[in-house]
Amino acid sequence: MSQGESSARDVSGLRDLVVAGAPQIVADLSGLIRIPSVSWEGFDHAHLDDSAARVEDLFTATGLFSTVGVYRNGGGAPAVIARREPVGNAPTVVLYAHHDVQPPGEETQWDSPAFEPTVRDGRLYGRGSADDKAGIAVHLAALRALATHHAGDLRLGLVVFIEGEEENGSPSFAGFLDEHRELLQGEVIIVADSDNPSSTTPALTVSLRGNVTATLRVRTLNHAVHSGMFGGVLPDAMMAFVALAASFYDAQGGLAISGLEGVEQSKSGEVHKVGHEAPLAQGVSEVGRGSVPQRLWRSAALTITGMDIPSVAHASNSLLPEVSAKLSLRVPPGMSAGSALALL
Repeated sequence: MSQGESSARDVSGLRDLVVAGAPQIVADLSGLIRIPSVSWEGFDHAHLDDSAARVEDLFTATGLFSTVGVYRNGGGAPAVIARREPVGNAPTVVLYAHHDVQPPGEETQWDSPAFEPTVRDGRLYGRGSADDKAGIAVHLAALRALATHHAGDLRLGLVVFIEGEEENGSPSFAGFLDEHRELLQGEVIIVADSDNPSSTTPALTVSLRGNVTATLRVRTLNHAVHSGMFGGVLPDAMMAFVALAASFYDAQGGLAISGLEGVEQSKSGEVHKVGHEAPLAQGVSEVGRGSVPQRLWRSAALTITGMDIPSVAHASNSLLPEVSAKLSLRVPPGMSAGSALALL
């Protein structure tokens, strides 16, 4: 048998094992989804401990690792590290994902409870079913297949690093990496926390943008006043904020902030439409200029992710004295977060 035939059989055998193990992987992923491991402030962080403990158990059960444990840096969230030393000169691969999730948001926007895994039309729904407990499941499925297929002859070094505060901006990440540098050593890192064109089209992502967040507060009045008495004369904070926010974007929806705008020439063969599964409402088109890869990976993008304003149900006939908004700026390659924030 040639080396090529042997490699093909090797890959085929691994694929068969992954397929056979899929029901158990879905069950394990469902168990992780049931843990509301929200890392934001104001949520019960005991769930992060529960989630980390479950992740630790799952990777311990593979039997591949000499060390599996839950680690922290200072007051940071719990992360899981599993390590297997290489044999001889074999390389070590670091597998990354995170077990914390975003808050569930408005319950009325969910077709099923956020932390109750639900299968509809062949897809699993629930907070973390994609971002990023699915990343944990991907690594787990691959490792289980490797453990079975290679039994005792696996020479590859392995590190699994499952972070617990990615959705909260990774505040202790730098210190964590420094403190646990030896455990995390490897030659290549595979991050299972990205995107693909569709659920049936895999993709390899080689670059991601950075992120910097800021809170913008606009104050125009010392206190609220009646709109019938002062509307059209005194500046309302919402009016000022809307005008300011509109200035962030050009007519195509691209950034109009000096130093953050600009479009490179598209490369031949690049995709110019988002995947067919992108949730655009009927009649709504994409924003920005340039190819999809340019806009997704090489250009800055600004999103208003939250606002402190009265709800429609509690609105009154008054001019708002103050409006606050959370801004999330995606930083393109080659620009530091500090420089991007200064331009913003």
